[in-house]
Amino acid sequence: MSFFKDKVVVITGGTEGIGKALIDTLIPLGAKVSTCGRNHDKLYNLQLQYSNVLLHAVTCDVSNEQDCEKFIESTIKTFGGIDILINNAGISMRALVKDADVEVIRKVMAVNFYGAVYCTKFALSSITERKGSIVGISSIAGYRGLPGRSAYSASKFALQGWLEALRTELFDTGVNVMWVCPGFTTSNIRHAALDKEGRPQGESLMDETKMMPAAECAQYILNAVEKRKRTLILTFTGKRTVFLNRFFPAFTDKLVHKFFFNNGQLIK
Repeated sequence: MSFFKDKVVVITGGTEGIGKALIDTLIPLGAKVSTCGRNHDKLYNLQLQYSNVLLHAVTCDVSNEQDCEKFIESTIKTFGGIDILINNAGISMRALVKDADVEVIRKVMAVNFYGAVYCTKFALSSITERKGSIVGISSIAGYRGLPGRSAYSASKFALQGWLEALRTELFDTGVNVMWVCPGFTTSNIRHAALDKEGRPQGESLMDETKMMPAAECAQYILNAVEKRKRTLILTFTGKRTVFLNRFFPAFTDKLVHKFFFNNGQLIK
């Protein structure tokens, strides 16, 4: 029998990318899935895809505390409790600090950090009661600040620090807290990345043919959830970056600068 059979799994940002891949993997395993997203039409299409099972889907902007409260409360009302919360919803940005509007930084932090805080806070009592798991989808940018992604990096550093503190607080409760750093994964997050004025970029400069497929990433995440791991860093590039930044930070500065810049211009 699958570990996830009859487990109530909450996934924020489940209409595309890693979130959608997690749902596509979990439902055949017998999990009871609850998800949210800002786009009503995408949620409706997701429900149509799984019309033969109970998929709880709620329109929710995770940067809004009241939306998160309603989403979590409706999940508990529907399924009776929560076993696993995967804080997946997120946005990125691409702009130099000197050019970026401060509102862009505020918006990225509101979604990536506070969205996880809100959902976790409202779900914490139920997860603790069931000795479940809390997961944060972070990034290599949570270990190594990336140029042109200053707000994104800040939000992921904050998320990991907050989850580490929470993990320590819950040490004797039976609750597992884990953060995941997928590395470059095929998803819509780069297309939806905000520009310096807070508008969606609408394009990606990354070659997605060299990235990990979202479905493969989802499988790694769920395996780690089942094993109740502390952290999960995916891809060789991701592991190498974390290692080099820890032991050779000055050298890593040069490598990262070379990767993201060409003749002083941000290229990725």
